[in-house]
Amino acid sequence: MKFIYTLLLMFCLTSNVRSEDGQLKFSNFDTWITRSIKESPLVGGNICTLYEIGPNGNFDGARAFTNQGGSPWANSNVFAKMFGVVKTNVSVWPDIHSNGKCAKLFTHIVNCKAIGIVNVSVLATGSVFTGSVIEPITSSSNPMSKINVGIPFTKRPKAIKFDYKYHNPGSNSRIKETGFSKTKVIEGKDMAECVCLLQKRWEDEDGNIHALRIGTMRVRFNRNTNGWVEGKEFPINYGDISKESYYRDWMGMVKGERAYHALNTNGKNVPIQEDGWADANDTPTHLIIKFDSSYGGAYTGTEGNTLWIDNVRFVY
Repeated sequence: MKFIYTLLLMFCLTSNVRSEDGQLKFSNFDTWITRSIKESPLVGGNICTLYEIGPNGNFDGARAFTNQGGSPWANSNVFAKMFGVVKTNVSVWPDIHSNGKCAKLFTHIVNCKAIGIVNVSVLATGSVFTGSVIEPITSSSNPMSKINVGIPFTKRPKAIKFDYKYHNPGSNSRIKETGFSKTKVIEGKDMAECVCLLQKRWEDEDGNIHALRIGTMRVRFNRNTNGWVEGKEFPINYGDISKESYYRDWMGMVKGERAYHALNTNGKNVPIQEDGWADANDTPTHLIIKFDSSYGGAYTGTEGNTLWIDNVRFVY
């Protein structure tokens, strides 16, 4: 089962998501797909534009999106359909950088007002990641179960580099706003985050996906930048890093409600069970890259927190 799982995913995806130089496709964020979706009259009936990272084009209508042109990238823009009601959210969109475009990730409050039925607000975080979204979204529970995170990948880069710009609006606290309970204030300044993980995955006979962590890069941005930081390199550290001086608890295994999910061979999106550290010399099977405008997980952050990213590349 382990062999079949790895072989199938690599056959379907690996040849399409990397260019010949080992870099990920569309990682300069210069081309985007637009989606025009009409929301249900019950929630206003607006025509909203969602954005996806891929070749220039359109993918209109209230229908499930699938990655186009071999793009490895997905994001937190949402096409939801709950109880027949169509609603959208836009937390990621293209912006201008230098002579091209970049990705802007924004934390904000999303209001949902259904006439005479419900009036709720939730906090949404801008996120760009390798993988795909399982559309349409049909509930607000367990948000990580709605995304398939990671792509097949067997290289061992020394570092990941990218351009970035970061802005915190000045708040020293965050909020957690789920729409179904009272807004909770959380002490501590919000931060943007970038994660780059190399995993060795396999599937057991019950369809559970397991992984060992081979490579780790996880950084949080807590200071506003003075414009763009260009071509910043972040080393990927291999093997068990838990005893290293730079290690922090949040660099360890991703578990619980924040566990990443992936599709198994039966097409079910299941948690990725990170069982521990791999040998530093192992060859990975999968890559996770994830950028977030707020680091605290679903429905948690500071309204206005913003991260811009561009020109994501590996250093070999």
